[in-house]
Amino acid sequence: MRRLGLSVLGAVIGLLFFIPLLWVVTNSFRPGSETFAHLSPLTWESFFELRPTLINYRDLFGGEIGRATLNSILVSAATVVVGLAVCASAAFGLAAFQYRGRGLAFGIVVLSFLVPFDAIAIPLSAMFRDWNLTNTFTGLVLPGIGNGMAIFLLRQFFLGIPAELVEAGRLDGLGWFGVFRWIYLPLSRPALIGAGLMLFLFQWQSYVWPLLIGTDADHIVGPVALANLQGQNFTDYGLVFAGAVVLTIIPLAVIAGFQKYFVQSVSSSGLK
Repeated sequence: MRRLGLSVLGAVIGLLFFIPLLWVVTNSFRPGSETFAHLSPLTWESFFELRPTLINYRDLFGGEIGRATLNSILVSAATVVVGLAVCASAAFGLAAFQYRGRGLAFGIVVLSFLVPFDAIAIPLSAMFRDWNLTNTFTGLVLPGIGNGMAIFLLRQFFLGIPAELVEAGRLDGLGWFGVFRWIYLPLSRPALIGAGLMLFLFQWQSYVWPLLIGTDADHIVGPVALANLQGQNFTDYGLVFAGAVVLTIIPLAVIAGFQKYFVQSVSSSGLK
């Protein structure tokens, strides 16, 4: 009975999360004038549309959000590629070498992801303006490549790699870069994928930083463009919901494709 009760509770909680998402998806296939037409009273028509239309998606990609979505994909992909190189190298240095101050360095890394990024975004944006990095993709990517949580995850995974493998590699003539390239990286695929997902999601859902740095039409990203759809006097909610669906489907597909690797990386890091 206890297991049945927990299953029913889990199903109810899942349904409570799913219903608002279903309402958003349904209204993305309706004209904006009909968004709230079926809310009072609630009926099956509130969550299902028998005559769907793609007009919202047509208008959506005809505006700036189509370019903004491509910018988000580009910025997120660059952050993952460069960020994994930086974070994996930092994690390797914290896991493989013994030196004075290693614990302090690791403590600073842990502290870095405990501080909300939005708390330092404004002073950091002032520095980027002094460096002429506003309205550049470099300025959008740079803050995301050094992710303390990703470094922590990779470092914990690297600590579990047997020291005998490293010693064997060194005896065979590998330098430290060779050890990193041919021993650590191949054995750490789940952790690298998990860290890559963290970097991707951090950059994809970022709003405050792109709002401060990417202010022109060529460098605007998806979340900022979606917020711009909400006007001061009038908002086409059908268009807004279509944009929300598009910006949700892309990370959802990425997470679904790499879910098992992410779970494996987190569970493995906790056991090391």
